[in-house]
Amino acid sequence: MGRILAALALGTAALGATFAMPARAQAPYDITVILPLTGNAAFLGTGGQKTLARLQDIVNQQGGIQGRPLHFTFEDDQTSPQNAVQLAGAAIAQHPAVMMGSALVAMCNAMLPMLKNGPFDYCLSPAAHPAPGSWMFSTNVSTTDLIEASVRYARERGWTNVATISSSDATGQDFETSLETVLKMPENVGIKIVTRERFNQSDVSVTAQMERIRAASPQMVMTWTTGSAVAILFKGAVQAGLDMPILTSNGNQTFAQMDQYADFLPKQLYIPSSLFDPHEGALYDPRIEAAQKIFYDAMNAQKLPIDIIAAHVWDPGMMIVEALRKLGPAATGAQVKDYLDGQTNWAGVNGIYDFKKVPQRGLDVQSAVMTRWDAGKHAWVVVSKAGGSPL
Repeated sequence: MGRILAALALGTAALGATFAMPARAQAPYDITVILPLTGNAAFLGTGGQKTLARLQDIVNQQGGIQGRPLHFTFEDDQTSPQNAVQLAGAAIAQHPAVMMGSALVAMCNAMLPMLKNGPFDYCLSPAAHPAPGSWMFSTNVSTTDLIEASVRYARERGWTNVATISSSDATGQDFETSLETVLKMPENVGIKIVTRERFNQSDVSVTAQMERIRAASPQMVMTWTTGSAVAILFKGAVQAGLDMPILTSNGNQTFAQMDQYADFLPKQLYIPSSLFDPHEGALYDPRIEAAQKIFYDAMNAQKLPIDIIAAHVWDPGMMIVEALRKLGPAATGAQVKDYLDGQTNWAGVNGIYDFKKVPQRGLDVQSAVMTRWDAGKHAWVVVSKAGGSPL
């Protein structure tokens, strides 16, 4: 990890300069990346595409993959599990060692059964939960750990009466399953769910659900969905006069959404996050801070947003590059998988990864914090310690 951090630091320190280790004129090392570049999750896919393209440039300025230029080939699943399966099948037929994608749990879940014999795939949605030992990894902190940090924050703030409203799709189902797991923890015995509401992503109004929430008098509302559907929730909450803390999925931790929904964002909007958020001072392990500086410098140089979309793809891209540089471009998927499975102290922008402790993911609740959207600062301000206890 130290070598790749040093290399990337060199690549970002003198942008526009002539680099000492240009990639040789060899055949590119292609990695297929399946993303929702169109459809209702296009904001996730296009943001991830821009971040990986930035990472590709920096890697190639530093010699690529042992002299071979890195090349991400982006395929559009159009926010459709069926399309994701077709694209994954086409990619697998080429017998690659690695691939990446998609960016939503429904697509990753649809692709997972196709990976019984490889290749290695890094799902770019944290809501996927591949079985230990499988060929798929899932990015970032899990939904369960994000919700554990959220409930801890709420409990320690005294917000014990909670209302929930979630979508009926795979994202909402993952939330409800994770919340049930967290509520069974002994320390959360005092948390009361005063009402549970659901909606369909195709709904154009949630007025009835919000009225029931208001009547239940919660101290906090947990809303869990992503994309355009969350705008319906935010509008409904404002129209119902819900002036209380409202928490939503970190899938919405994007500047594009904060700007688009600025006129009807809840006044007290909380989002659980991994550790990537820019912050004042040194809050984390120095190795995490070092990885984050490289990430921030690389993104800021191209004026790219530093949000959850970038954080979801940066660490997986870095890990795959490190594995291929270590093993060589002829490495098999099994070798890449074994290399990453063996990492127990890998420092990234989201935390310290330990794949022995947390198979397929590497991060746990100690890489989760609570943030609050500050419209004046145009930033997510970290308001908790790692794990969720309030600062």
